[in-house]
Parts: sequence; structure tokens; C-alpha cells
Amino acid sequence: MAGETLFISDLHLDSSRPNVVDLFRRFAAQCHGADALYVLGDLFEAWVGDDEDGPVADAVAGALHGVADAGTPVFVLHGNRDFLMGAGFAARSGATLLPDPTRIDLYGEAVLISHGDALCTDDIEYQQLRRLLRDPHWQADFLAKGLAERRAMAVALRQQSREATQAKAEDIMDVNQEAVARMMREHAVVRLIHGHTHRPAMHEFDLDGTPAWRIVLGDWYDQGSVLSCSARGCELRRLPLS
Repeated sequence: MAGETLFISDLHLDSSRPNVVDLFRRFAAQCHGADALYVLGDLFEAWVGDDEDGPVADAVAGALHGVADAGTPVFVLHGNRDFLMGAGFAARSGATLLPDPTRIDLYGEAVLISHGDALCTDDIEYQQLRRLLRDPHWQADFLAKGLAERRAMAVALRQQSREATQAKAEDIMDVNQEAVARMMREHAVVRLIHGHTHRPAMHEFDLDGTPAWRIVLGDWYDQGSVLSCSARGCELRRLPLS
């Protein structure tokens, strides 16, 4: 994968799906030599703190560290499932945590990267929950609890999220185009890469009279998904589970 920069998101890695964890480890082994690997959020199904000691956490952190040790820089953004990853995870994985959004140079072009959930502004209920979960006081209170209690709370939050999602219209949970345009104007870019919506696609549109595009990364439920970019352009690829 030399000469390529790789982007993934929404893997939702968890012990309940060992085949996907294995797929990620195989993928990571193939990243050695790439120009960079970016993980745009939701690497894990849940991350309840950097003291997480489960086997999936160890396997994933080890795989990422192997990529970094081989000379490929690894960058990670927080998602809505793993926003509590901190300095401990960074040290454990060899990754650099980036703020969301971050503007990067991609083969001479300015590109904005984001998890994407902040762009789903039509989902008012979700945005209210997001503000609560990103509040430093809430996070400090949560992290002060024991690991077992935090894991139980994460399970309950995921169940609430599933029930809420089933009751919402599909378009409400997608990005708002004006929110997209506003973020891109704010960061002076005409290129955006994000995840979160699990709707992989390349969207071309007009931004204030200038051609622009938005690339959406796929999830890792029925298959893997990776965006490969080089000086020649970008391509969304599927990774079979078997």
C-alpha cells in the first residue's frame, strides 16, 4: 500500500464479532508501508476508558502499534462510541489523537476529516445527547466509576440508541447539507471525508460556485470498508470478511 493514504471508520469492534476483529488485524498488517492510516471514529463498539483491559482492546491497540512501528503514521478521531479514548489509548496503540474536525494535506490538496456525527443536525435528540456525553463534567463523573459499572452503562446506552434509531426516519439520521457546507466554509476546503452514517458514497456538489466533494466511509458490519487515496485520486474499496 505504498503511496496510499488509507481512511477507515465505523468498525464498531467488539468481542461479539470476532470475525471482524480478525479482518481488522489482517487489514492492519497490510497497512505497513502506507503513507498514513486515519481512523475516523467508532473504532470500537464502546470505549469506557483507557483502563479498558479486554482482549479486543489489546488486539486492536497491538495491531495499530504494529502499523506505527512499521513506519506508517496512525491518526485517530473520536467517534460517538469511543469519545473517551485518551492519552492512555494513544500510548498503547502508537496513534495520534486528532480533534474533530481536522484539516489535513492530502497530496497537495486541503482536505477536512471528521467523524461526521456533528453534521447530523436534523437529529435534534441525538445532538442533545452528544452535547451531554462530550461535557467534561459528565465524562469526569463517568470515568470515576468502576470499570464494571461503566461497561454496564455503555450497554444500556447502546440499547437506548438502537431503540431510538428504529423510531427515526432515515433522512433525519443523515448529514444536513447546510451543516456540511458551513463546516467546509469555516475550514476553507472543498474536500470532506467522514463516516458515521454508514452510507459509503462519493458526493459531488457545488459549494459557493466551486466544485466540491464529500466522501462517506462505510461501516464494518457485513464487510470491511476502506478509502484509499493517492496522488491519482481516491477509491472506496470493500474488504470481504472471509
